Parts: sequence; structure tokens; C-alpha cells
Amino acid sequence: MRNPRWHRDELILTLNVYFENDSSTFISSNKNIIELSGILNKLPIHSLQLRKSDFRNVNGVAMKLGNFTAIDPSNDSKGLTSFSKNDEKIFFEFVDNKTELKRISDLIIESIKQKETIEKLYEIEEETDNLVKEGFEGEVLYKLHKVRERNIKLNESKKNQTLKETGKLECEVCGFDFFHTYGELGKGFIECHHTRPLSTYQSEQITKIKDLSLVCSNCHRMLHRSRPNMSIETLKSKLRANRQLNT
Repeated sequence: MRNPRWHRDELILTLNVYFENDSSTFISSNKNIIELSGILNKLPIHSLQLRKSDFRNVNGVAMKLGNFTAIDPSNDSKGLTSFSKNDEKIFFEFVDNKTELKRISDLIIESIKQKETIEKLYEIEEETDNLVKEGFEGEVLYKLHKVRERNIKLNESKKNQTLKETGKLECEVCGFDFFHTYGELGKGFIECHHTRPLSTYQSEQITKIKDLSLVCSNCHRMLHRSRPNMSIETLKSKLRANRQLNT
């Protein structure tokens, strides 16, 4: 059994280290490579069952940095030419956007510092939709977004506030009402969508009621399917336009 392929999040973290260090230092004894290896082993992406004993060890990390060396047209070092298409894609995606690369990298690292947070991220189900799974900011931050959407206490506060103001729980995009459609079975049921885009996330971010919107399951899925995150109003406009085309 081979180790899992390198995931986008792992490549983002490794590429950031590549740009922050001289390629002549890419050896297994480099403290930055040792630290990166430890971080990659903490990421809540690949299940423990799929990891071999040498999963993302210092030698493997040094080799991946060597792949980026070979890809980099501004680096005269030979590097390791056995790089993947994903290695090349992510390199050129961020080579002229290093500030954003560092922001995402730092936020991923900050997100996995606490064991409790890692456990919550592992609980978020795997996405089968690659458009969602391979979003610009990566899977860890997407899962963090989902964790914040599942704050039960905050979600109930949002629902209670809406019920008090409108007397019903309707999807803010399409108007679907679970109680109206399913009766008692659907009473009080609706999903909460975190409206703050991943591109604005900060490490110490507190989610507030105003950051949540009430949506049905279908519209929630469509909101997450867009990269960068689609706003409620944008999806509402798309739905309205599509309905007009089909009438």
C-alpha cells in the first residue's frame, strides 16, 4: 500500500515553505522541514488507516520541495523532476500571489493547533464533489467553515430570532419552508449557512448571528459549490433568472 496522494492543503503548506527558504537547504535535517512534516501529519485530511509509517516524513517533504524546485523557472537548481500535475498547477497558481499563499497557510496551521478543533474537523464528512473539496482555500478551511456552521447554540439563536421577527423559517434563497411542506416532521428544521467567505477568515474569528443565513439543503449545497463563495443575493438572482427562462 502506498501513501495517499498529496492533497491541495498539503501542497499549499509545502509551497509556502518553498518560497520562504533557499532551495539549497532542502535536506531532512532542516528544522523548517521537520516542523512542516509534523504539521502535515496533524492535518485532518487522510485517515490514519491510509497512512504508512513513513507518511509525510522529513525525507518525503524534502523530496516534494525538490519537485517545486524543478518546476520553478527562476530556480537554476535541477530539483526532482518527478513532480505531478497538481504540483505544477498549484505552483503557478500562487507564484505571483505569495501573500495569499501565506495567509492561507498560516490560517490552516492556526486552525489545527488545538486538539479539540482537529477532532471536530475530522467529524466533518468527506466531500464527494471535487468542486467543493478542492476549493481555492483547501479542505481544512472548508471544514472549519462547516464546523462554524454547526454551532448548535448559535444556530438555535438565529432560528429563534427569525421566528420572532417573521413567524416562519423560510430559505432565504428560494423560500422553501420545511414545516409548510412536511408538517410537524419539518417543524423547526432548516440549515444555517455561514455567510463570511473563506477569503476573509481570520484565526481568532468569532461567529455572530449576523454571519448566518437560513437556507434549505439544496440552496446550501449550491452556495458551497461556488468558488469563491457565492452570496445569498447572487444565488437568489441566478435562481430567479433560471425560473424565468423555464416559464
